[in-house]
Amino acid sequence: MNVSQVSVLHEYLERNADRCPDKTALVIKDQRLTWGDVDRQSTQLANRLRSLGVSRGDRVLLYLDNSAELAVGLWGVLKADCVFCIVNPQTKADKLQYILNDCRSTVMIAHNATGRTWKEVLPETPHLKSTLVVGAKEESLDAAGDVSLLPFSIIDNDSTVAQPTRNIPLDLCSIIYTSGTTGDPKGVMLTHLNMVFAAESITTYLENEHDDIVVNVLPMSFDYGLYQWLMVTQFGGTLILESSFNYPSKVLNLIESEKVTGLPVVPTIASLLVQFAEKGLSLPGIKYVTNTAAALAPSHIATIKQVCPNARIYSMYGLTECKRVAYLPPSEIDRKPDSVGRPMPNMEVFVLDPDTGEEMEPGEVGELVVRGPHVMKGYWEKPEITDRWLKPGKIPSEMWLWTGDLFRRDEEGYLYFVSRKDDIIKSRGEKVSPKEVENVLYSLDGVQDAAVVGEEDPVLGQAIHAYIVLSDDAEYTSGEVIRFCAKNLEPFMVPKYVTFLSEMQKTTSNKITKKNLASFAREKYLAGDPVLAN
Repeated sequence: MNVSQVSVLHEYLERNADRCPDKTALVIKDQRLTWGDVDRQSTQLANRLRSLGVSRGDRVLLYLDNSAELAVGLWGVLKADCVFCIVNPQTKADKLQYILNDCRSTVMIAHNATGRTWKEVLPETPHLKSTLVVGAKEESLDAAGDVSLLPFSIIDNDSTVAQPTRNIPLDLCSIIYTSGTTGDPKGVMLTHLNMVFAAESITTYLENEHDDIVVNVLPMSFDYGLYQWLMVTQFGGTLILESSFNYPSKVLNLIESEKVTGLPVVPTIASLLVQFAEKGLSLPGIKYVTNTAAALAPSHIATIKQVCPNARIYSMYGLTECKRVAYLPPSEIDRKPDSVGRPMPNMEVFVLDPDTGEEMEPGEVGELVVRGPHVMKGYWEKPEITDRWLKPGKIPSEMWLWTGDLFRRDEEGYLYFVSRKDDIIKSRGEKVSPKEVENVLYSLDGVQDAAVVGEEDPVLGQAIHAYIVLSDDAEYTSGEVIRFCAKNLEPFMVPKYVTFLSEMQKTTSNKITKKNLASFAREKYLAGDPVLAN
């Protein structure tokens, strides 16, 4: 679809409100919002935020599940010349507190139902001035120390006159927090230019049209889920927003009743479709299916073809630091099923030697390096980490993104993922820092040593496996450890497997080494050492 380039992200919304104000923009539960509704309500929120004293460039944290308030809220934040930061409401208090303080958010929007978590952190967030609470009445809210608690009530606000915005394409649009090797989340800084370019490029190769209807069951705190809404706004379509795929039958019925044409999936969703394919499910109205992070497994491709016989199937690869890198044209999925494709429009990639920076020959393995307008500005207030990812390119004055992923490229220029350089785990489409999981394990009384690694998994991509050495007086089952992790970590970070060892594999300097840890555990077990594999 050919559309004119916009300057800042929220101009997509304003364009839709001007061209098709009565068209359905968003369907969630029993709500149906038009583009006129979304535009008007986001303007009301922007005016509300300004009345709370926000300034240009202030960060507003959205601690919300997929909802109309979240979908409208991010546009309101942008119209107030602020920066939105979406955090999954399943995030625990200590991590929420870290993010609030790291980005120095001045306003938070949260749901009353998660108040037990976010209220706990308010005394320790000196930069936070106000919290807008969804689902609460004003008379039930009291100030929490220096933080004022106010109801989220934009619909009843009469202030619908939009104020001029000052931001330009180079200004920050969003900070997306992603796991880091240190255990602390890193804030990926994305400008309006970054996000506009990514949306334009992706919708170009997906061949999106004005009448496309997309279903999204992925959390909008995850950039793959967030961009479903941004891209629908870009081409003026309709988004069917669900909170999850936990009830597949309900979502599949919605796909049929709402005449959905676009279906983004991750491997877990593709795996769940198998049982419905066996029962003869057919969704002929689906025009395209997308998958990101890695190439689709052959079994997933077969299932999608059976369920969606008329769909173009896109295997894709990307990372939060630049949103998307490559896509495999649907016409090539049978010829190159294990490839993630070629670079998307208007950008360039290289497979370089990590030590010399020289380009690798076809078939040789090197680090994937990305050049383009969608490359992040850096990590929020982490210049040393930024310098490890953004390095001067071979073109003067340019910074190129070193992804940390090892790739090879074939003679035709198609890319193939090989492995990660670091120990970051990709599970359920999310990045998981082993260090963050290990920190939680060490907080469990009696845990002497802990090491977390990823194992290949046909459903999760990588499953999280925790290896633990207990002190002599400690005794746990794997189930007890997993339940403890579930109380202290987001669901995608919880180990699937726990193995108890009598000792941990270590280097000569007494540091735990994760190399070949599974083999080490097997050898200990076969040797008769006290090791319990679960």
